[in-house]
Amino acid sequence: MITCPWCGTNYIAFQPNCKNCGGLLEPVAEGSPAAVEEPIPTPPPPPRAIADSYAWKLVLADGWGVVGGVFVLLGVIFCGVGVPLTIGLVTAFVGIPFFGLGALFLGGGVAGLVWRYQEALKVVNVLRRGEATQGQIIGLHENLNVSVNEQHPWTIAYQYSVGGQVYQGKVTTLQTPGPQLQPGKAACVLYLPEAPASSALYPHP
Repeated sequence: MITCPWCGTNYIAFQPNCKNCGGLLEPVAEGSPAAVEEPIPTPPPPPRAIADSYAWKLVLADGWGVVGGVFVLLGVIFCGVGVPLTIGLVTAFVGIPFFGLGALFLGGGVAGLVWRYQEALKVVNVLRRGEATQGQIIGLHENLNVSVNEQHPWTIAYQYSVGGQVYQGKVTTLQTPGPQLQPGKAACVLYLPEAPASSALYPHP
């Protein structure tokens, strides 16, 4: 592993200049501590025992999944207020808009959760049946606009190659990424042989 002394960007292979800041890089001597790369975890052969319930964990760590949950909560609150107001004839003109807005929130939230759950099931399928290949972490971003239990989700971007074709993927997690999930680090990627664009990191953050 080579680290740029100017900006701290990590690279697996030597190159004369840093792609991030343009600074000069020096090759690392063979056998030195910096040249020793931590081994990439190897997954067991498929099929792997991954429960369907793991999909909900992925949904709760997903930004759109969190938004869907918030919409469902708002829908329940607005409907809960709107129904009693609508039943009362005097306050019906206030209750009907409350109930209508609540129904919109509830419908949109449920639709969002169903969408994200179906996407999470695809990830579970990859974790169960995917073939392993070596990839690389290419990006790491903390989403400060979303907070779950006072934690901001991280989006990890990675790339990998199958049959000479380069693919990219990303994963969202609430756990702070460790040293092995930093840009430039090698990573184990699982992909579906029949659909190489469907992928997941292993172990899944």
